[in-house]
Amino acid sequence: MSAVTPNDLSRLSLNQETIKQWSLPELAEGCVKAGVPGVGLWRAPVQEYGVERAARLMRDAGLAVTSLCRGGFLTGVGDADRAAALADNRRAIDEAATLGTATLVLVSGGLPPGSRDLHAARERIADALAELAPYAGERGVRLAIEPLHPMFASDRCVVSTLSQALDLAERFPADQLGVVVDTYHLWWDDRVADGIARAGDRIAAFQLADWITPLPAGVLLGRGQLGDGVVDFRRFRELVDATGYSGPIEVEIFNEGLWSRDGAEVLAEVADRFMTETLPL
Repeated sequence: MSAVTPNDLSRLSLNQETIKQWSLPELAEGCVKAGVPGVGLWRAPVQEYGVERAARLMRDAGLAVTSLCRGGFLTGVGDADRAAALADNRRAIDEAATLGTATLVLVSGGLPPGSRDLHAARERIADALAELAPYAGERGVRLAIEPLHPMFASDRCVVSTLSQALDLAERFPADQLGVVVDTYHLWWDDRVADGIARAGDRIAAFQLADWITPLPAGVLLGRGQLGDGVVDFRRFRELVDATGYSGPIEVEIFNEGLWSRDGAEVLAEVADRFMTETLPL
């Protein structure tokens, strides 16, 4: 494990959704002032601002774009649904390349209406990846399959464990297909240590958020600030670092309470919690 100092933010990346109330220029300015070297971006606000303009903004600020979210939703049935999904994902890959990030996060998609067949849905993901992976590789972008907590399996992501994500990713070259290790989605899995070790150089992104209860209505906005819940972030970092991963560690929190606060205050808190909750003792 590489040496770190008590105030080491060199691997911290702020996902845009953590401080959703900030515009892209505010995000860039805030991260520079706080000494945070990287940002994870989302397609909708980037498209609204302009992809090339956003790329220039981050480049001029000296910020690394550590990921773009999201592609995916590849489980639809029917030729029209499949063609639309493939076209949208190709656009997402092109956007990632323009932004200068090597990582496009994929949320694979839930069960189609009326379906109960998880296996068939996962195979449709594999079929789509067979077309998208070479396209991404040619553009210097790696697709990163993100397993989501099982509570999202029906409507958002039929890939629920790191093992399931790797079963898909390992059908393709490692420079084209990787996986996301997200503490919010994986903290509960007693096999996650084995999955992280298996992932090795396929770890394309490492994301942090805490698990707090009770979950809010709709559950999507239930992610907690680091240290407010039950996740053992230090253990996760030790496991991920042990694979040789030395890339960015991205804090991605969807929480209306954080969105209602002053952005600079939230970022200062994120940086403080990152140091106290993840750095080796």
